[in-house]
Amino acid sequence: MSRFWSAVVHGLTPYVPGEQPKIDNLVKLNTNEHPYGPSPKALQAIRKEVTDSLRLYPDPNADRLKAALAARFSLEPQQVFVGNGSDEVLAHAFHALLRHERPLWFADVTYSFYPVYCGLYGIEYRTVPLDEHYAIRPEDYLPQGDERAGGIVVANPNAPTGRALPLAKIERIVAGNPDAVVVVDEAYVDFGGESAIALVNRHPNLLVVQTFSKSRSLAGLRVGFAVGHADLIAGLERIKNSFNSYPLGRMAIAGAVASVEDEPHFRESCRRVIATREQLTADLAALGFQVLPSAANFVFARHPKHDAAELALALRNRAILVRHFKAPRIDQFLRITVGTDAQCGQLVKVLGELLG
Repeated sequence: MSRFWSAVVHGLTPYVPGEQPKIDNLVKLNTNEHPYGPSPKALQAIRKEVTDSLRLYPDPNADRLKAALAARFSLEPQQVFVGNGSDEVLAHAFHALLRHERPLWFADVTYSFYPVYCGLYGIEYRTVPLDEHYAIRPEDYLPQGDERAGGIVVANPNAPTGRALPLAKIERIVAGNPDAVVVVDEAYVDFGGESAIALVNRHPNLLVVQTFSKSRSLAGLRVGFAVGHADLIAGLERIKNSFNSYPLGRMAIAGAVASVEDEPHFRESCRRVIATREQLTADLAALGFQVLPSAANFVFARHPKHDAAELALALRNRAILVRHFKAPRIDQFLRITVGTDAQCGQLVKVLGELLG
């Protein structure tokens, strides 16, 4: 450790992303990337931006993208915030909206970046256990006497479990905490969940965060956004403009706008992933796996007779990557990204050989 590090740096436990190895003929099912490409219109728009104009700064407000998102969700542009991927948007939300005297609440099994943000911004937090079926119970997030949250973060669908809450249950959490900001992280919502964006005009304490990395197949472009009451968005803008006044580049803005405008491609690519997910779930169940109900582009599965870490290693030795988390309650699960039909077929074939 460097003697020049600050006390904050010494105390951090950074987030660890999924492995990105260089292996020939790799079947990569560990980072929840979309198996199919972005909208051709998005690619065309990106190429169009590769001109001499790259010497100029982009629009610091990304007004074209905010307008496109506002139109799609029937909102006003001042209700939209954009950033470099949803991770940056979430970081600004933690800093601007979730740092209070009372602790922040989120699930004990959820996106592992949340406690990292808390460490970075000095936020006290409390983890709320999932139930025995690895689902979020809305009643666990309601005030109980003097015990109430300073803020709440709910990933819906949850990661890494893939389980989704219906909109009515999300609204119960939001309505039950009118004095706390509730952030709903919807990175995977387009694969079968119900978006809470429909609720933002009814609840001024609700912020919904989404990404272009998953359902829009633009992980390499790094675009995320949040929608909510204009007061919440103004708080995010104050943090952003005190940190980095130019969050999105010209190519990111152009590609994201074109992606939003290509609704048919978006819908069809999501449909294909959902169909493959259902087939993969059935195939894993036939091999004896217990698979949690998923509304995401991955499944969370365990085999009652085989250790998850050993299975992950055996698959890696066969050039197939899946994600294993060495964490309490879930160390016997594998998180498996929904790839192409051929990739998932190869996974099932190899698993059959390993288990057989």
